[in-house]
Amino acid sequence: MIRVENLPIAPTDEGSTPNPHDHYLYSLSENKSVDVELGNSTKWDLAFGGIFTSFLSANNGSDEDNYGAGSTAKGGIAIVESTFDEVTEIPKDLEFKTGKDVIGTDDQGFFGEGMGWYLYDFFGTTVRDGAPEDQHIAYALAVPITKKDVTTVKPRTVILKTANGDYAKIKMISCYKDLFTPELWKKGEPIMYATFEYVIVPSSSTKFEIK
Repeated sequence: MIRVENLPIAPTDEGSTPNPHDHYLYSLSENKSVDVELGNSTKWDLAFGGIFTSFLSANNGSDEDNYGAGSTAKGGIAIVESTFDEVTEIPKDLEFKTGKDVIGTDDQGFFGEGMGWYLYDFFGTTVRDGAPEDQHIAYALAVPITKKDVTTVKPRTVILKTANGDYAKIKMISCYKDLFTPELWKKGEPIMYATFEYVIVPSSSTKFEIK
């Protein structure tokens, strides 16, 4: 298993270097950032884009709306309502999407766009009591999140087909710098530093094995 901490996809805090582009590319296969000028290639697997550079997509050259349009990349992305550990194999009926900025805000929060990897609490009253420091919080759904109405939002896991056709499962842990658990996330903390863990298996495999 590989862990990536504090990836600066779009930092805005004082002293950070802003992302001059509207998206950010990452190679899961090589565990490194990729220059956006290499978008039309198979050198990257995961893109961050859209609002706050927080929406995820995969590299697919056959989709004209993809950041990798025109390349030979054959990736796709999906999300399931399961913990990272529960996802032990690739569901047979899983539908991989090939567009850009596909997975982001969850319907259980504000501005939701289907099942997402984070819940956005605009007023701070969806999860907490609405104090100023609790407003505008992005709750990564790597773990269950209990809302004020006592319902629980189940964890989500991203499943991605890489540019070369291998498979990865991804646990999106946090978008706050050095803060990896929900109780620490507050308004004003440095944000848009992605922390996630992932496992890659060959295209010939149907099961995820952590090594």
